[in-house]
Amino acid sequence: MQTVLPSSLTKIMDLLWDAICVVDEQGRYVFVSASYERIFGYAPQEVIGRRMIELVHPDDRDLTLRTAAAIMQGQPQPHFQNRYVRKDGKVVHIMWSARWSETDRVRIAVARDITELKQAESMTSALHAISEAAHATDNLSSLFEQIHRIIGKLLPADNFFVALYDHARNELSFPYWVDEIDERPAPRPLDSGTLTAELIRSGQPLLFTPTHPSDPSLPVIGTDAVHWLGAPLTSRGITIGALVVQSYSNATHYTETDKELLQFVSTQVAAAVERKQAEARLHHIARHDPLTDLANRDLFYQQFDAALEQARRFGGCLALLYLDLDKFKDVNDRHGHHVGDVLLCEAAQRIRHAVREGDVVGRVGGDEFVVLLNGLQHPADSLIVAEKLRVALDEPFQLTVGSAQVCASIGVATYPEHGDESRSLTRAADDAMYRAKKIGGNSVCMADESGDEDVSLARAPITT
Repeated sequence: MQTVLPSSLTKIMDLLWDAICVVDEQGRYVFVSASYERIFGYAPQEVIGRRMIELVHPDDRDLTLRTAAAIMQGQPQPHFQNRYVRKDGKVVHIMWSARWSETDRVRIAVARDITELKQAESMTSALHAISEAAHATDNLSSLFEQIHRIIGKLLPADNFFVALYDHARNELSFPYWVDEIDERPAPRPLDSGTLTAELIRSGQPLLFTPTHPSDPSLPVIGTDAVHWLGAPLTSRGITIGALVVQSYSNATHYTETDKELLQFVSTQVAAAVERKQAEARLHHIARHDPLTDLANRDLFYQQFDAALEQARRFGGCLALLYLDLDKFKDVNDRHGHHVGDVLLCEAAQRIRHAVREGDVVGRVGGDEFVVLLNGLQHPADSLIVAEKLRVALDEPFQLTVGSAQVCASIGVATYPEHGDESRSLTRAADDAMYRAKKIGGNSVCMADESGDEDVSLARAPITT
């Protein structure tokens, strides 16, 4: 039953911005002031007689019960904080000033809504954490993991992904994807007709719930979510991607407030992503040939040494192929460096396509290339790959000035037969390549263990 108070006192308490609450020994409300409805969403008559703990956020109930027990033992709590679930489902942060009245056998407390303050604190903390992550993480993958954790402290983010848009390729990719139902989707063009693509195209945050359904012509990627919230990653007026959270049940939903939070955070995230992308580009440029985008000498030999160390520790066979383009100087002299550069780029592509993804291709000179073959079953397998490369490079090159014919001299050295260090293997492969040139070029020569002038010439048909 509601406690009867003098009408004048009740009117005064009803004027207060904070809510006055009185709870009996069993934890049931016996009185709440008018502001209770503003803060918690329930009218006073809806909660009188109801247990207080039922409205507390599930994650805060144990702490709240322990604190209530301490108050009843005579330990006032002037600044206790917990969370409640409003009638409309929103979560509010409350600061309580409470004490026990031994005479009346009730707890008397004043509730102040500090939700906006807590959100501001969370935002400040999130922005600081994103800035720290941008400086501390080594790559975009690690940065996205950190961002996921940070956003998860602001709003439900069990299902979260990052989409990035490459304007030059018109390609939408998903470098970070955590979802309870769907696997990471493959890259796709921007006009793929999805909510993510529409968000990036419009540059505006999108919120879709059962009360605000999405356009049926714009499906969510994969399984349709019940609740979907996305914010664009925009830097210097250009949308470079999106942050998206989604839910497959009404137990987790998103609001306009969540949309504002995600949009606010996304600005800082976009700056962090651009910084990491710029660092990655600089790192890539420093380690790759600017013309062909193959590994440069430093990167190639760093990976070569790592592969040799792996082979020494765990066993295995690997091979180094040293390639030099025959007749390339004639093309360069006749048609100019620009045409020569185009030919080199096409040659690089042919070499890439002729080897496995795990093999390493590098350019170490004007028309000199190196290939590291990892994990070979037998040293002779290197000759099969080398012959495949020779045939690929012997095909005419279609250039703007017409067709051009070059070919390759290829030297092959294998570990451990021809050396156990990158320097000795390079010398052996280089010597074999020059021997291939001496016999007329367009040939494959295997290095000789004895170091004499005998050569092993591979011209056999390619076997598959």
